[in-house]
Amino acid sequence: MVDVERFAADGYVKLAGAAPRQIADAARSVLWAQLGLSPDDPSSWTAPVRWAADLTGAGPFGGLTHNPVLAAGLDGVCGVGRWVPRGSLGNIPVRFPVSPAADDRGWHLDLNTPQSDGLWAVSARPHTVLVLTLLSEVTVDDAPTRIRAGSHRDTAAALGDDLLDAAEAAALAEAASSARPVHHATGVPGDVYLLHPFTVHAADEHRGCTPRFMAQSPVMLTEPLTPESLSPLARAYR
Repeated sequence: MVDVERFAADGYVKLAGAAPRQIADAARSVLWAQLGLSPDDPSSWTAPVRWAADLTGAGPFGGLTHNPVLAAGLDGVCGVGRWVPRGSLGNIPVRFPVSPAADDRGWHLDLNTPQSDGLWAVSARPHTVLVLTLLSEVTVDDAPTRIRAGSHRDTAAALGDDLLDAAEAAALAEAASSARPVHHATGVPGDVYLLHPFTVHAADEHRGCTPRFMAQSPVMLTEPLTPESLSPLARAYR
């Protein structure tokens, strides 16, 4: 069962073993083939980040997007019937132990609010919650996502009524949450993290030896989050 109180306190929660490891391992094998690279040939790893994707949810990916542990976790933090199941994992960044590291590791908030022109922004009334799905083993050396625990409350207090672009939101979130402790999204293939849309997070440099595969999938809420919403997500406002 998901630890709702931990989610409310830290702005994230880990669902250990949300999917069987063998399913995540099979999905990773598909992604290696998609990239045209080999886990046994480090000489082919020439870029710090490559992007793969699951756009269909076919094969092993279906076991990652549709499983009872993930569904129960989302029910717990979003409320039953208050989130929309995904059909695929979407875009998947793969981080390699290549130097220099990619210059994409700043503290930020994910875009969470669709606009009428089809673009996305950050707002105080988000439409999404973030799901991180580990597809490889991730230690503190393997470029884990860094999370500022409790930062969702800082963000909720700092956001006003305006829509912000990615750079504006990142600057606000970084300043507001600078005193928060940093946790790391580590684990084994099949583990999942649920992040509040206000939780400040960042990529990290890869200091290990094994490429890191992790999906970062926004899950849509059925209605925008407000202070009056009946779910643990709304506690950030208070």
